[in-house]
Amino acid sequence: MNALFDKLEEYYEEMVSIRRHLHQHPELSFKEEKTAKYIQTFYENLEIEVRGQVGGNGVVAKIYGSKPGKTIALRADFDALPIQDEKDVPYKSLVPGVMHACGHDGHTATLLVLAKVLHEMREELEGNYVMIHQHAEEYAPGGAISMIEDGCLDGVDVIFGTHLWASEPTGTIQYRVGPVMAAADRFEITIQGKGGHGAQPHRTKDAIVTASQLVINLQHIVSRKVNPIDSAVVTVGSFVADNAFNVIADRAKLIGTVRTFNEEVRAYIEEEIERVVKGTCYTADSTYDYLYAKGYPAVVNHMEETNYLVRCAQQIDSVTNIEETEPHMGGEDFAYYLQHVKGTFFFTGAKPVYTDENYPHHHPKFDIDEKAMLIAAKTLGTAALKYHS
Repeated sequence: MNALFDKLEEYYEEMVSIRRHLHQHPELSFKEEKTAKYIQTFYENLEIEVRGQVGGNGVVAKIYGSKPGKTIALRADFDALPIQDEKDVPYKSLVPGVMHACGHDGHTATLLVLAKVLHEMREELEGNYVMIHQHAEEYAPGGAISMIEDGCLDGVDVIFGTHLWASEPTGTIQYRVGPVMAAADRFEITIQGKGGHGAQPHRTKDAIVTASQLVINLQHIVSRKVNPIDSAVVTVGSFVADNAFNVIADRAKLIGTVRTFNEEVRAYIEEEIERVVKGTCYTADSTYDYLYAKGYPAVVNHMEETNYLVRCAQQIDSVTNIEETEPHMGGEDFAYYLQHVKGTFFFTGAKPVYTDENYPHHHPKFDIDEKAMLIAAKTLGTAALKYHS
């Protein structure tokens, strides 16, 4: 692995430059045309086989080793978020209201430079390497499904992916066998009552009161209906109704999310929410509309590949801490790749060192320690190259 590591370190400044360029020019999910073109051009300039517009804005590059072997896929996402960048750094986003607040710019820079190195080493390599640059991870239905349908996993034996994780120090690799990130669903409930004068509640069917009761009742699903052994979350994140001080609202709308790891629990909660809504509205003599939209399924890592990844991480000097992580309730459409081929998804610590503040992912001041990209590249590269032996 010395040759791989030496070349990655040689191109580290290029990796930083790519990341900062992407950070300054973010694009929202399903609108990443310029970013996709930037990625495709990078490969074309290196004369690496590349295909654009895969499943939308996705880009897939392939590197062929000179010796027979398996086909390993590595994935990075490249969409940004609708957040105003509030960092005071030279590479601050130049696009108002849009920023890379989750590290996808770093994922892309990591994979591009790793691909460049693998291409330079191709005469020494076994097997083939598929670089999957995925659009639209942040917004369901995401880009993974359409890219898979468009053939990005054709012939692939295994897939590895990482997420730069700003809550953990650089040098940390976190892994987990089995469910590591949750299924992420969305629900919308509209309560239809009967509005009226704020001084005459007896002549109305108060949608705000009904919706308020519903918020409380929904909390009983996890606490009293789901087996405590099975993790689940039901969160109401939006409550909207008429806002005049002297008017009783005739309509109220709740929007929320459900997070689960078990498919049976997921299906049960979907049904149970409607049962609770139906009962609550019946007692209030009101009607309702209910929409449940399934998002990404849970990310479920394969045991053999996860344990293999840990062994690979142990060979990297800059990895100072390898630990099993607790499951995360955040969602990731890497889940779809793992439903089709074996693989694992892990976290690479990337906590910034220039500030004492620990801003979380999706925060306006989110940033990463760029040295973490080098660790991510070494870990992914080691996993890819050693998988043949």
